[in-house]
Amino acid sequence: MAGEALSLLGFDYLMFDMQHGLITTQELVPLLQATHATERKIVRVPSGDPALIGWCLDVGASSVVVPMVSSAAQATAAVAACRYPPVGTRSTGPTRANLVYGADYIAKSSEFVQCIPMIETQSALDCLDSILAVPGVDAIYVGPSDLSVGLGLGPGNNDGEPAFDKALDQIVDACHRHSVVAGIHADAALASRRLDQGFEMVTIAEDLSVLQMSVANILEQTRT
Repeated sequence: MAGEALSLLGFDYLMFDMQHGLITTQELVPLLQATHATERKIVRVPSGDPALIGWCLDVGASSVVVPMVSSAAQATAAVAACRYPPVGTRSTGPTRANLVYGADYIAKSSEFVQCIPMIETQSALDCLDSILAVPGVDAIYVGPSDLSVGLGLGPGNNDGEPAFDKALDQIVDACHRHSVVAGIHADAALASRRLDQGFEMVTIAEDLSVLQMSVANILEQTRT
């Protein structure tokens, strides 16, 4: 019910986290069914496993975020898992996707299904141009915590640290040169800054943190 309520608020997308969140394959389908009002439903898969990527798309995800993509070869493999032959390697069997997107899903899926590699390692920064040049990479998504750790900083957002700021600038500049949408994980406090930096896809809230903050605020108001 919480997912359905959020889907009615008008977000551009909802992201379902199977990497660090608690969503399993058994829980993903009901969540996708409940969030019918949101056109773009993105699943962050735990790895580049092509079988899992294909399954998430088969059950109705419109896009997948693939973590720890650190080379053009890994980006190419991730895109191939999202595309049907002869372009890719995805197995044919869009069980629920046919119901959601229409009987011509296989023919038209390449027009809207997005493969979104995560840029979150020093290796990814070193190979950034070659990753962004891979056909089918129309967007990327920055994981600030992993990027920060890879740069020798603490986890989380490290704005003000020269290495972190430089990495974000490098990513945005490269995305603009390659006409790739730059995405990043953030929060409401950082959203305006990230948009000003040139990011076009910004995650502004996590369900658990929003719940905790809202209830903590209610608790504080009640006790004062």
